[in-house]
Amino acid sequence: MNNEERRTEDRTRTVILSASPSPHIRHEDTTRSIMTDVIIALLPALVWGVICFGLRALAVVLLSVASSVAFEFAYQKIRKRRVTVGDFSAAVCGLLFGLTLPAAVPYFVPIVGAFLAIVVFKNLLGEIEKNFLNPALAARVVLSIFPGVMTTYTEPFRRLGIFASGEKIADTLSSATPLASLAEGNLPDIAWVDLITGKCGGAIGEVSSVLLIIGGLYLLIRRVITWHIPVSFIGSVLLFTALFPQNDDVVAFVFSEVFAGGLILAAFFMATDYATSPVTNVGRLVFGALCGILTVLIRYFIGIPEGVALAVLIMNLPVCYIDRFTRPRTFGSPKRSLI
Repeated sequence: MNNEERRTEDRTRTVILSASPSPHIRHEDTTRSIMTDVIIALLPALVWGVICFGLRALAVVLLSVASSVAFEFAYQKIRKRRVTVGDFSAAVCGLLFGLTLPAAVPYFVPIVGAFLAIVVFKNLLGEIEKNFLNPALAARVVLSIFPGVMTTYTEPFRRLGIFASGEKIADTLSSATPLASLAEGNLPDIAWVDLITGKCGGAIGEVSSVLLIIGGLYLLIRRVITWHIPVSFIGSVLLFTALFPQNDDVVAFVFSEVFAGGLILAAFFMATDYATSPVTNVGRLVFGALCGILTVLIRYFIGIPEGVALAVLIMNLPVCYIDRFTRPRTFGSPKRSLI
């Protein structure tokens, strides 16, 4: 090949470049590896839920996971999009939703909830990187509208079989969860150690605060999440309830408000969702603190014992504004506004 032919070939050669948005950071973490870590972190709480409430708890969670994966696969096939069930994001969404359910719920509940979480809130409203609401929490709040569906809690260690009858379920129903007692102005009639270890009525994956904290610490060590949202979320609930207690025994009241219900699960595993939480550390502190304050206000004044899910969803909405006002400002750039 002579020089003229070589120059002609060089001019016609096409070079394809791809550039990602700044900052141009490369890291070995992938969506699949992150979701795998989340699953590992949640397994201890799931195992305890099965020990505490029986095989029906496992069936409810597995049905939620399987339905979530199936709905994601079907939706992407119907819309002729790349199938992404292999990144485990749908499985994690189903796992989180299943862990927020009581063991005694009818089996149609995890299926309907998985449809709402995956099809409606995860795909129709943004897909994994563009969600503005946490899908699992949004599905939980929607189903909470129907009375009795999400409040059929069973007593601990009165385990339900996979095919438990209605009579068997009725025999194991708990009279009041710790949060329900707090909402009535009474302290839970349960020892502190039982409250934090999970020897109480509640949702499958929310009762054992100790195991959830261990899972959260695992995510912190793995650098899947940062400390800012969990610490500010839990800390603001602790501070707000200490300043404005609803019972004369302040210490016991604050302890119960922090460790009863889904606060620990939400603080470590749901409020830290990448797509629906701020990207700056200052923004995460603000986001977590406001989530905690809203949680207490909802529990105190709206009459909903568990205000965590609603509080996180409300705070999901202004995340873009929190990011706008907390991100570093370049020299010479104009002042930020709300629009």
